[in-house]
Order: sequence, then structure tokens, then C-alpha cells
Amino acid sequence: MAKKKTGKNKAVNKAAPKKKVATKKKVATKKKVATKKKVATKKKVATKKKVATKKKVASKKKAASKKKVATKKKVATKKRAAAKKKAAAKKKAAPKKKAASKNKAASKKKAASKNKAATKKKVATKNKSAAILSSKRLPRASKALLDELEGVALRGLEFLRAQGIDHAEISASQGEQLETGVRQGEVELVKEAKSRGLGVRIVHGDRVATSSTTDLRPEALEQFYRRVIEMAELSEPDPLAVPPDPRELTSSAPSLDLWDSKTARIKVDRALRLALAGERAGLGHDSRITTSEGASFSRGAVHSVLGTSGGFVGRSAGTHASLVVQVVADDEGGKKRNGFYWTAGRHFEGLLSPAEVGREAAVRAVQTLGSQKMETGVFPVVFDKDAAGAIVGLIASCVVGDALYRERSYLRTRLGTVVASSKVSIVDDPLMLRGMGSRAYDGEGRAVRLNTLIRAGTLKGFLLDTYSARKLKLKPTGSGGGGGGIPHTTTSNFYMKNGRSSPATLLRGIERGLYVTSMMGFGFDPVTGNFSRGASGFLIEDGVLTRPVSEITISRNLDELLQGIDAVGNDLEHRSSVAAPSFRVDHMTISGT
Repeated sequence: MAKKKTGKNKAVNKAAPKKKVATKKKVATKKKVATKKKVATKKKVATKKKVATKKKVASKKKAASKKKVATKKKVATKKRAAAKKKAAAKKKAAPKKKAASKNKAASKKKAASKNKAATKKKVATKNKSAAILSSKRLPRASKALLDELEGVALRGLEFLRAQGIDHAEISASQGEQLETGVRQGEVELVKEAKSRGLGVRIVHGDRVATSSTTDLRPEALEQFYRRVIEMAELSEPDPLAVPPDPRELTSSAPSLDLWDSKTARIKVDRALRLALAGERAGLGHDSRITTSEGASFSRGAVHSVLGTSGGFVGRSAGTHASLVVQVVADDEGGKKRNGFYWTAGRHFEGLLSPAEVGREAAVRAVQTLGSQKMETGVFPVVFDKDAAGAIVGLIASCVVGDALYRERSYLRTRLGTVVASSKVSIVDDPLMLRGMGSRAYDGEGRAVRLNTLIRAGTLKGFLLDTYSARKLKLKPTGSGGGGGGIPHTTTSNFYMKNGRSSPATLLRGIERGLYVTSMMGFGFDPVTGNFSRGASGFLIEDGVLTRPVSEITISRNLDELLQGIDAVGNDLEHRSSVAAPSFRVDHMTISGT
């Protein structure tokens, strides 16, 4: 039994290893398959991972690329935005900067204005305005000089205010003058001078004092002001001497073109050449001219500042120049006949040439050869423009306030009445460009204007400063003079207006009469109007000038003379501050032989 079991077991055992091998093979195969599957799976996974990684990398690259592009776009956008913002900021900043600049300038200007106002407030009860200037085209040296003079005036006003003075006017000025003269080709005169001065008027408790000095040193001026205060304390009260209200003073001024740098720069050598050229032209024009009484050229420049306690500060600068030639012709009996002519103006370019002045002087000298008296009688008289200007000057002396309130004018009670022919109109115009008498403000700081005195023969007004206006109970006309000195009324450019007749037509219709070219003497009484002066000129016969006349006297009351003007010429020239065209008077009394 036991042996059977063993055989059986051996068979079983023999089969078992086969099974075991098969199983192992099977297991190995399974493992191999599993391994292959696992490897395949790993490969598949690896492949997937690789693909996924590639995709991820590609995706990342793409994303990075997109991000980069986006970043670039964003940067570009930011740059564009920044550029736009910067441009906008610049645009915005520009007006702001401009505004800031303006504000800054305005602030500075305002600050300067405040400082100036503060200074003036110390000087005045009420500050009226900044300094006004009569001429805008000035060189730096002129502006600097005006600044200096203004400082002198303002410091003076401040000192007087500190002394308790109610009102003060100070005028500080500097003038330069060159005069040259020649005779017979030789230099006879060279005079060059510069002067400085200061005038002051104070009003304290209705008491007035005026004085002037040429010493502008600060310590000297303080002593000067103290003396003026003492003078005021000793004077008699005058309630009408109170200055204008500060509200009546001007705060602006027109530019009148009174300064010419060419004129101011003329030196001695050039002035002498001009005078010599004028004399040569006169001597060489006609063989009958035998000698010369001389020729002269002069030029000047003035800078001035007027300051008042009322807050007014006015600055002015002007030039002037003139050329005069006088030659002589020998007449019968050893008599000498002079011929005289001149030119003048604010600007050098406005003057006649030396040749023109010299020739005209010679013509006038030669024309007087053979001059004789004419018979006594009543004849029509024609005044040439120079002689006519002298007549108009007499009228000026009768319409100014000083003469009126002192009752030294025959026109005092004639306002609104006929005082001249309807052909006569007379004005005073301080606003004339380059006028010899022009000014941007008057001597009290008032605005100036054109004043019509006579319109078509009727007396329309007078020329008045503050004092004379109060005396006459009328309104001031901006005609005050004497700023920083004794107040008075002044004319500016006082002239008769042009008529319609030419100078030649004034002679027509006159059978026998007198053409007056010059007058001499001072035969005029402004209280009565009586007029009588020596004269010379030409005899008029049948409307033509025939022979020269001299050593006669013409006379008539000025009131009647003006009303007897029946024709006015059109040859007005503004060579001086008083001027007129030629005019004809119906008759005057002539005293001759």
C-alpha cells in the first residue's frame, strides 16, 4: 500500500513540476505580457506625456508669445498713452506755464505797482497814477535820466509831506543847449551848456511859497525845502491857491513825437558846417549881397519831471533845432538892407536845408533895395504869414486867464460876442504832433485838449489855469503853466486856421495898399486894444507888388482890425508856437511921408 502511494505520489509529483513549470511559464508569459503591456502603457503614457509636454511647451511658447505680443502691445499702448498724456500735459502745461508766467509777471508788476503806490501814498493823500510820458520813443539814456529826475521829485515830495506840508509841486529838469555862429566864413560863436534845476511850490494852510535851485544834492535840497517852508509861513493866505483835486489830474498822456535822436546827437562840427552852408548860400545867391550879419545853428534837448502831492507824476522829453541866416545888400546913400530868414522844428528832418534858408534871406535883402516911405493915408493892408503871426500873438495875450482876472484885456467881457470877421477862427492846440508848443499835460497835471478861442468871428472861450478859473468863476481849460513855480496860464500851439485864398489872390482888387512883411516896436495896449507899430514891406498897386516900403507906421484898434479881415490865405506854417496864414484887412491908417 505504501509503495502504491509512493508511486502515485511520484506521478503526482512528476506532474506537479510540469504544472508548476507551466504555471511559471504561464505566469512568466503573463508577467511578460503584463510587462509588455506595462511597458507599452508606460510608452503610451510617456508618449502621451511627451505629447502633452510638447503641447504644454507649445502652449507655453504660444502663451509666452501671446504674452510677449500682448506685453509689446501693452507697452506700445502705454507708450502711446504716455506720449498722448505727455503731449496733453505739455498743451495743458503751456497755457498754465504761460498763465503762470503772466501771473508771475502780473504779480511782479502788481508788487512793483503796490510798492510804487505805497511810495506815492506816502507822498500824496491819494495816489492818482503811475508816471506818464509824453514821448514813447526815447533812448535808454533819456529814460535813465528821467528815472533819476523822478526820484529827486518823489523824494522831495516825501520830505515835504513828513514836514506836514498840505500840498507841494516839484519840477525837476535838465537841459542841454548847443549854439554855434559864423560870420564871413569864420567861426564866431560856439557855446555848449548843460543845466539842471528844481522848482517847488508849496501850499500850507492857504499860504503859498515858490522857489528854485540848481543844487540837487540831497543835503542841499533838504535845507532848500526848509527855507521854502519858512517863506510860506511868512506869506499872506490865499484860499484860491489850493491845488486841483487829485481826481481832476490826468492818468494818461498821448505820445506827441517831440523827441528826435538825430537832433540830440548833432555835434559842434556839424552845427558849424550847417551854419556855414547857409551863409554861403546867402552870399552867393546875388552879386548885390555884399556881406553877412552871420548865420547860426542851434539845437537843444530838455528832460523834465513834474510831481505833485495829488499823486501826479509826468515825464517829458523834447528836442528842437533852428537855423538862421542874415545877409546884407548895399543900397544907395550907403544904406544897408538886411535880409533875414529862418527854419525851426522838433525834428531835424523837418527843417529847411541851409541852401533854402540862405537863398530866401538873400532874396529878401535884395527885394528891399530902393526902399522908401509911402504917403500917409488909409489903405488896405495885407499881412504876410510872418507878420500875421505877430498879430495873432497879440490876441493870445488877451485871452489868457492872468490878463483877464487882472482886467488887462479888452476881451474880458466879450465872451460869446463877435470879436473878429466870420473868416477868422483861432485855436490853441497842445496835441499837435511835433508842435513847437506841444505838451502831453499842463503845468498842474491836468489833461490837455484843443481849445477853440474864436470860431467864425465869435469869442468862444479863454485859456485858464486853476487859479484864474477860480478868479473868473469859470472852468480850467488845461492851460496851466509854471509847474513847480508861480502858476500862470500859457498858450501851446496858438494859431489862426487856414482860409481858402492863395497868398497871390489876397492882392487882387487892391488899387493902392500895403503888403507888410515885418513889424517892429511894441505899440499895443491890451486894455484898450489900440495898436500902432513900425512896419516895412511893399507897395501894392493894381493888385501887384511894385516897390519896397519902409520907415512907416501902421495903426488901428485890434478889435476893429480883426473884424476888418476880409480874406484869409492858405499858407499856414507851424515854424513856431504862434502862427497864422496871410490875411487881408480892409483898411488901416498908414503914417509915412
